[in-house]
Amino acid sequence: MKSSQHNPLLVLVTVMAGFLSLTGCKPKGAGSAAGGDASKTFIAPGKYDEFYNFVSGGFSGQMSVYGIPSGRLFRVIPVFSVDPEKGYGYSEETKAMLNTSHGFVPWDDLHHIALTLTNGEHDGRWAFGNANNTPRIARIDLKTFKTAEIIEIPNSAGNHSSPFITENSEYVVAGTRFSIPMGENQDVPINTYKENFKGTVSFISVDKTTGGMKIAFQIQTPGVNYDLARAGKGKSHGWMFFSCYNSERANTLLEVNASQKDKDFIMCVNWKKAEEYVKAGKAVKKSVKYVHNVYDESKHMATSTMENEVLMLDPKDCPDMIYYMPCPKSPHGCDTDPTGEYIVGSGKLAAVIPVFSFTKIQQAIASKNFDGDYEGIPVLKYEAVLHGEVQKPGLGPLHTEFDANGNAYTSFFVSSEIVKWNVKDLKVLDRVPTYYSIGHLSVPGGPTKKPHGKYVIAYNKITKDRYLPTGPELAQSAQLYSIDGDKMKLLLDFPTIGEPHYAESIPASLIMKNSTKIYKIEDNKNPWAALGDKYARVERKGNEIHVYMTSIRSHFTPDNIEGVKMGDVVYFHVTNLEQDWDVPHGFAVKGANNAELLIMPGETQTLAWKPDRVGVFPMYCTDFCSALHQEMQGYIRVSPAGSSVPLSFSTGKTVPAETAKKDTVKTK
Repeated sequence: MKSSQHNPLLVLVTVMAGFLSLTGCKPKGAGSAAGGDASKTFIAPGKYDEFYNFVSGGFSGQMSVYGIPSGRLFRVIPVFSVDPEKGYGYSEETKAMLNTSHGFVPWDDLHHIALTLTNGEHDGRWAFGNANNTPRIARIDLKTFKTAEIIEIPNSAGNHSSPFITENSEYVVAGTRFSIPMGENQDVPINTYKENFKGTVSFISVDKTTGGMKIAFQIQTPGVNYDLARAGKGKSHGWMFFSCYNSERANTLLEVNASQKDKDFIMCVNWKKAEEYVKAGKAVKKSVKYVHNVYDESKHMATSTMENEVLMLDPKDCPDMIYYMPCPKSPHGCDTDPTGEYIVGSGKLAAVIPVFSFTKIQQAIASKNFDGDYEGIPVLKYEAVLHGEVQKPGLGPLHTEFDANGNAYTSFFVSSEIVKWNVKDLKVLDRVPTYYSIGHLSVPGGPTKKPHGKYVIAYNKITKDRYLPTGPELAQSAQLYSIDGDKMKLLLDFPTIGEPHYAESIPASLIMKNSTKIYKIEDNKNPWAALGDKYARVERKGNEIHVYMTSIRSHFTPDNIEGVKMGDVVYFHVTNLEQDWDVPHGFAVKGANNAELLIMPGETQTLAWKPDRVGVFPMYCTDFCSALHQEMQGYIRVSPAGSSVPLSFSTGKTVPAETAKKDTVKTK
């Protein structure tokens, strides 16, 4: 493909000059963004928000849940990072969730959210999140708001272009950000990038009943960087569209060397055709190592399985599966409208927003209207597939979502604004400033066939003067705008955990009707569960002490334990016997250097503790549970390694003083 060469800084300056020359289109500054109508976001006591807003936590590795329109934070869901508040990644039952082929990885970088779809509409079953650093996809069960499954993605690095979901949740799709060497010889010079580095996109199947994930197949691609993606819908069902940059295939100083061409690409993948090639035996088995972690809801316990192969499709063996469309310039966003006819590209350094037509794409493919090829993959002619360009919309377009009235909303990073425009006639209708440097935005239902509309939410990178100062780093920011009229209006801004990238909002009613309130005691299959006080006990197995403990308002059984010796490892298996909604119990022991436990009603969780000195150690409930919460405590006695203190345990029983004296005398 022929492409002109430009200095990217000159292009940026030119674009800025053209943008600022527009009269009446310049953001108006602090005054116009300082307002808001809090009355429209007020939720009276006892009333519920209309939407759940699931927000990625970026470098926190977690997912957060807010109410819309109130902006109230309801929950932080631990996903890829350990969480001492809930014991996630610390309890023996959840440690396996963070296993990878690299070992236990207690952190990651969660950028994007995807909610399951049926017929292109939100169904409220599961949410998916991506791990950008050590490539993984997580599935969160929206009945429990817990991470239910994590699968590692092999042959990938920087799993940014994920987790994007197909119209009926057939697949969650993941593209690699960093192309890398693959195969047996991966020890190659970095400057052989063009010869040895390849990319992949992975199609992960989702079981319709259980949600269970499996890597169905991967497609090997040229060695570019895949950024974002969206599935086709309606007439474009069966296709996936990926934005990609660094078509220059540079390996150093990408801010200059990957910004040379005036157009990069959107990659169009016919995944229905890919399925046919897999069934026809065109996929090659590749030997790889990756870990699949599943949390068993009946056992309240995670297990890890090491997988060892994937099926790989090579485009050179699979004609008509992949095409490239030119897209100006260094594209980031790639979004499909509710009809599935239009695909919107967002080039960060472009002065226009290109809108492509799926109908024209199919016509260009049928007539072989190509502009050469890129690494053997046909490149469709830009003019042949273009619906049109939004002219001078703003500076630094990133992401686009849609309402139900044929309008699009695009975030502009450099000019810090949201611009509303019409998808068919490509006319700009409205613009509002944001504070500051907006990244993603979200319209409830915006990526679906049936947007719910009403609001658009900006997720901003910088807050500056919006909140009380908190040292060198300020709170992350979201801003809520109404879109139920012709003009967008700022209603509220609220802080978020950082860093918010993408988010999706869903009507609360779709989730509330199936929400889990308790785990039934009779369904608890955890092998360490004590399903009643009569089953509470303490057992020694070599140098392991297993405490099968129950918790109920307001005591532990047992609450006095003796006979532990230095060198022992104590496993507290705590079962919460409550069968009442919203009565979790916590558990902590003095000197524990990992975390506490947080145990839901009917659940069992385990904390491992290795005492580091002789003495009597308090243990207590960390989560307020009743008026006698403060009394919910106990003691564990640790004696020297050679002592003869017998193992004993009790609740509500005081050992006579003379017995205690004998035990002390026996201690060596």
